[in-house]
Amino acid sequence: MRAWPGSPAPLGATWDGEGTNFALFSERAGAVDLCLFDRSDDGRESARIRLRERTDQIWHAYLPEVRPGQLYGFRVHGPYVPDEGHRFNPAKLLLDPYAKAVSGTIRWSDALSGYSTVPPLEQRDLVPDPSDSAAGLPKCVVVESAFSWGDDKNPRTPWNRTVIYEAHVKGMTMLHPDVPEAIRGTYLGLATDPIIDHLLSLGVTAIELLPVHHSVTERRLAEMGLVNYWGYGTIGFFAPDVRYATGRLGQQVAEFKSMVKRFHRAGIEVILDVVYNHTAEGNHLGPTLCFRGIDNSAYYRLDPANRRYYTDYTGTGNTIDIRHSRTMQLVMDSLRYWVADMHVDGFRFDLAPVLARGDVYVSPFAEFFDVVRQDPIVSRVKLIAEPWDLGPAGYQVGRFPIGWGEWNGKYRDSTRRYWRGDPGQVGEFASRLSGSSDLFEASQRNPQAGVNFITCHDGFTLQDLVSYESKHNAANGENNRDGSDDNRSRNWGVEGPTEAVHVVRTRERIKRNFLATLAFSQGVPMISHGDEIGRTQRGNNNAYCQDGPLTWMDWGLTPLQRQHLAFTRTVFAIRAANPVLRRRNYFRHEPQQPGGAKDLTWLHPDGKEMTEADWADPSNHLLGMLILGEATDEVDERGRRLMGEAILLLTNGGARSHPFTLPLMEAAGAWTETLNTTHPVPRVVRQGKVSLVAHSLMLLRYERPR
Repeated sequence: MRAWPGSPAPLGATWDGEGTNFALFSERAGAVDLCLFDRSDDGRESARIRLRERTDQIWHAYLPEVRPGQLYGFRVHGPYVPDEGHRFNPAKLLLDPYAKAVSGTIRWSDALSGYSTVPPLEQRDLVPDPSDSAAGLPKCVVVESAFSWGDDKNPRTPWNRTVIYEAHVKGMTMLHPDVPEAIRGTYLGLATDPIIDHLLSLGVTAIELLPVHHSVTERRLAEMGLVNYWGYGTIGFFAPDVRYATGRLGQQVAEFKSMVKRFHRAGIEVILDVVYNHTAEGNHLGPTLCFRGIDNSAYYRLDPANRRYYTDYTGTGNTIDIRHSRTMQLVMDSLRYWVADMHVDGFRFDLAPVLARGDVYVSPFAEFFDVVRQDPIVSRVKLIAEPWDLGPAGYQVGRFPIGWGEWNGKYRDSTRRYWRGDPGQVGEFASRLSGSSDLFEASQRNPQAGVNFITCHDGFTLQDLVSYESKHNAANGENNRDGSDDNRSRNWGVEGPTEAVHVVRTRERIKRNFLATLAFSQGVPMISHGDEIGRTQRGNNNAYCQDGPLTWMDWGLTPLQRQHLAFTRTVFAIRAANPVLRRRNYFRHEPQQPGGAKDLTWLHPDGKEMTEADWADPSNHLLGMLILGEATDEVDERGRRLMGEAILLLTNGGARSHPFTLPLMEAAGAWTETLNTTHPVPRVVRQGKVSLVAHSLMLLRYERPR
């Protein structure tokens, strides 16, 4: 096979219509071999080509005979000296970090380890293993990049109108009766009319997909018959996970693009949950699949005291070293690829503080933020941080720079505590309702910096949040040791499922409270998939390895679930209809005009404004939030301010019902109930008092005479 010098750019395998250019970075390699294969499940190479050209630490060649669909991998020669951070082993076939598609999943064996399994465990990784790993490793695929995008456009939904729906590609569709069986669990299945219609009925403007970069199921899980269902074991930052393709080799790229195009046509943005903080290669005893064998000391943070080991800020055994220029380039090239070539609309960064760490600590002035800010492609899309990791001072909520949104973990925790009935929660709950200015205003960010959520993929579902006080994770095979013990949940009298009418009614009301709070809070709401229909994982709060009915959405809804779905649609329709619920800026807490009323007033049950003593009272569980209709800061396309209705949000997180005096308004009119979590049909309310039932929420609007 002919091999020409080729080019060091772009990295990866690039088909140009006549042949394919291959380029691989390795700073310390002594030689690089390109290995070609005819079958993805075979370890026998059809050709092996030494890459003889090296430019700026990039090994490259151009093969005029190689076409799209060609399977390939690399073998990298160099020193195997773990104590110095080097783990080169040419017996191990390696995935291309820039591969656009991967042929399949791993078949585990000892051969995938770069070290010998013969020595004692404490010395095992010091001795290289000579066995060939090609038979068990999936192969990279040369892909054809052409795709007819037509008039596809990014919906570019403003942040203050954004409603995010976190979802799993497979879990959404595997049990949906109206999705064609042949494409259930796939990218194509997710973009079918039944799913899109469901999302639109909820007012969803963006679907946030759990990781779809090609990932690996850990050997321990595979041998137990489990899988890494969530997909956080990333090994390919450019390749859509083959598990969600229809099965045709290399088609996952086109199918992913088809999914994005279909969502865009419906006005829905696509946000990817991305994992640039670690890889599936684990700690020093993990497998050699890609980065470790290409250039271990360039791609990973190594323990400065002993470079045989890894610095682990992620809880997975390793941490990607974004301080290295080529690793930074890898991450940025990946982000640009998903925006420019795959047309995605944003990213949620898993364990984002890792990307902002210097030698140890997180900095808001980290180089990664600067690189993203000046990037003409990546800086234009939605950027959301999971603002915590496992390193020193890892909880960084509210500390990310301008241009970034954050998962607001304090919103989640405060809202759970309030509706659980904990004492002394009214003050923080009010701050979360009004946009968490205490977290984001100091960094000159607006309420949309906070992505509000009650539940997400990690932890209890909404149904389980009101049904279990302890985790039930035995199915994960870790003796119930995994998963958080601090769930801030309450079962309301019975652990798990029950037919006790009073318990069921209370649970349904609390679920409605949570969803209404989410819809009526300032900031960006995020719904966890299935919460709108009462999905349960039977108390498993760490279902990362469960790929089956436990985690799939069951679309066979009971009458109670249908009522819950209708309620969810109602509260988000109310949010969409009233601009005072989705302000772009914080409330001013002062009159719009001299002598006038404040745009936001916090009310005591006696109808008067809250005092310092009221805020400090730990026994107070009641709160009134009065927002004037003039408290809008949104304008139409002509620059005219949109006017909303004056609304009154009343909440009772306590165990006793209590009367609430309605405020007197300057203009003639009357308060009318818009929503009440204690009953499905709104009731007419006259001036005076209302009874606020225990553990309930009420929304009223002020109607003026026509």
